[in-house]
Amino acid sequence: MAEVAFENVRKVYTNGHVAVAAADFTVADGELLVLVGPSGCGKSTLLRLIAGLEEVTAGSIRIGGRDVTQLDARDRDIAMVFQSYALYPHMTVAENLGFGLKLRGHPGDEIARRVQEAAAKLELTGFMDRLPRQLSGGQRQRVALGRALVRQPQVFLLDEPLSNLDAKLRATMRTEIARLHRSLGTTMIYVTHDQVEAMTLGQRIVVLNEGVVQQIDAPMRIYERPANLFVAGFLGNPAMNLLRGRLESDRGLHLVSSESRLPIVADQHHALLRDYEGQEIIAGVRPEDLRRRPVAADAGAAVLQCSVELVETVGNEAFIHARSGDWTLIARTSPRDLPSSGSTVALSVAPEKIHFFDAATGLRIEPQAAAQSSPGTGNFAHSARTSS
Repeated sequence: MAEVAFENVRKVYTNGHVAVAAADFTVADGELLVLVGPSGCGKSTLLRLIAGLEEVTAGSIRIGGRDVTQLDARDRDIAMVFQSYALYPHMTVAENLGFGLKLRGHPGDEIARRVQEAAAKLELTGFMDRLPRQLSGGQRQRVALGRALVRQPQVFLLDEPLSNLDAKLRATMRTEIARLHRSLGTTMIYVTHDQVEAMTLGQRIVVLNEGVVQQIDAPMRIYERPANLFVAGFLGNPAMNLLRGRLESDRGLHLVSSESRLPIVADQHHALLRDYEGQEIIAGVRPEDLRRRPVAADAGAAVLQCSVELVETVGNEAFIHARSGDWTLIARTSPRDLPSSGSTVALSVAPEKIHFFDAATGLRIEPQAAAQSSPGTGNFAHSARTSS
């Protein structure tokens, strides 16, 4: 086991494209860290830099305290699982599992022992004589994991290993990977574009966009305190409602657009936003934080009168697509007693559930004291006013 440290790592391709810009963070020994972001954000490039499949343009990478920046891939003591299973079709499960060790000249009895141990962990013992074509997709992916597992590396690298599986198998394999990590305690770095995988698997997640680290923290801390507009809009399904407007003081503080008006009712928000009066900001509200109640029951809450445009029911919950002036919103609610399309509803949000962002910088607006990262979290949220 070993920690992995990125020290101002930068990757620029010959055409000038910056794939990774100054990545500077550490993956703790034994941690399962997830790199997440949209296609082209640099997450797979970071993984390939660790593996030695790409050359670092600037900065350094350390594994277990050893600088591996210039080492060949075979000398880094890592094992990688790719999106494609890449199994040898003419080899049995047992042969696939042990082939890498055979190439490295390990004794036959050691190969057999490691293969049996890996097969037992991944529940493959009953399939050892089968060829890949005789396996299900989930079983093939377990063989791919087992092939990495027998190596007993310091670090496991997993590059979107579940993307080729259907939704049910992905959920099953997420559980398998989490269980495997708990039993091994080995450092794992997992790449995905799927925010559900990131939120459910990662002890910490790194959110990337256009090669830049946006935020690093525990999944729920990022969800509850996104550092900027990109993180706020990326994590969450449906995404956070983002309401753009000008902050005005007219018989109380309001966020005002050309057709809409959101009252800012909390005293703490008045103090937080006092320097933004007369300027454009963005208020963010998670769909689950919009409540459908009679206005009289919402004392102390910010209330918007909305026209219902669409109602989606998906079994145990429903989504109300609504419009308040020029703002569009989605509310997550119970599937019972739903409004009809074209009706008017009052959607309210508790003051403490509203997030505020600087429209110019995209950064979260928060008090100066709260803007400082607590030691070791790697949270990149900063006060928008002081960072602009």
